Amino acid sequence: MSSVAIAGGGVAGLACAILLRSQGWQAVVFDKAPRPAPVGSGLILQPVGLHILEAMGLHGRMAALGARIERLHGTSGGRVVLDVRYDPRRSGGPCGLAVHRGALFQVLLDAALACGVEFASGHDVVSASGGRLGFADGRNSARFDLVIDALGTRSPLSEMPRANLPYGALWASLEWREGFDPAALEQCYDAARKMAGVMPIGRLPGQDGPKAAFFWSLRHDRRDAWRAGSIEAWKDEVRALWPRTAPLLQQIRGHEDLVFAAYAHRTLASPVSRECVHVGDSWHCTSPQLGQGANMALLDAYALSLALAHHADRGAALQAYVRMRQPHIRLYQVISRVFTPAYQSDSTTIAWLRDWFLAPVSRVPPVPRLLAALVAGRWGGPLARMNARALDRQGTHSGGGGQT
Repeated sequence: MSSVAIAGGGVAGLACAILLRSQGWQAVVFDKAPRPAPVGSGLILQPVGLHILEAMGLHGRMAALGARIERLHGTSGGRVVLDVRYDPRRSGGPCGLAVHRGALFQVLLDAALACGVEFASGHDVVSASGGRLGFADGRNSARFDLVIDALGTRSPLSEMPRANLPYGALWASLEWREGFDPAALEQCYDAARKMAGVMPIGRLPGQDGPKAAFFWSLRHDRRDAWRAGSIEAWKDEVRALWPRTAPLLQQIRGHEDLVFAAYAHRTLASPVSRECVHVGDSWHCTSPQLGQGANMALLDAYALSLALAHHADRGAALQAYVRMRQPHIRLYQVISRVFTPAYQSDSTTIAWLRDWFLAPVSRVPPVPRLLAALVAGRWGGPLARMNARALDRQGTHSGGGGQT
């Protein structure tokens, strides 16, 4: 039986563990936390990500916990400047599913435990070499046939981002309140300097009440000033921008009720080295403006499992993995770099172009359909590429690499 060590127990790591265990691998997940636990608030599972969950047999349980998202809607100064519907041609078509990150984590964790994935908690991974993981306390793991890095944006096994993006965001998971569209991610902007967002995220396993994810854009260099300031003064600032948020803000009692998330752009030239293979944010990280993070992680895990299932030679399998995922990742990384300043930056010019040029153009056919495919994660045909490339044993390797 082949063995795989997976560093990191997030979405990418758990998905890899489930998929490879279902193929007969011995899978061990190493994580720094004393017990597996989620980090973060809400996210949108796009149609491509939901396709992977369906292939894993987890779509039904996830759908029962999440909230169907039919559109993304944003206003600036009372003017609608963002209105993207997942399928503008018909109702009932493919849509997003907004979920609490904890709900997605629990569904994946339960599936991993059910299929026999092993967990080695309390292991702070700092290196990988010769099929072994090295830990901060100086110990090493046993030797594995394959090592997967799923430690995220700041993985010590990957190349660190050069710098954080200027803007991050404050996040909170709150009880849902009426007054917001239960099938939309809604945002309100002041140019691109301020942004508030509200999104239904369904419920957590074992709980009945629906939740909402609330987020507020914040520059890194103003984070300390925000913490030192009055929480009530900050609430006044949010309410001034978007009065409808008042019932949600009543649930926030102090700074500790919000978590700051930092974002960065970075894509490795290749996810494959002699030490390990990277998946998810340890290979490619970006801002959350296109809502693709968890979906990219699921796509990576599925592509890697397909490649390993269809190629007996380990090196050929990892090369196939790169071919399957690299074009789609590069495309969305470029688009994310272009879109991010329109929603998080200090540029009044870019915000003006967003509101008075891009917003009107986005309503002219066929642009609505193209935007729907973009947010759904379908640009670049990632699913078709995986199905085609999994069986392509003779394709030319486009990303370099080696064998773990």
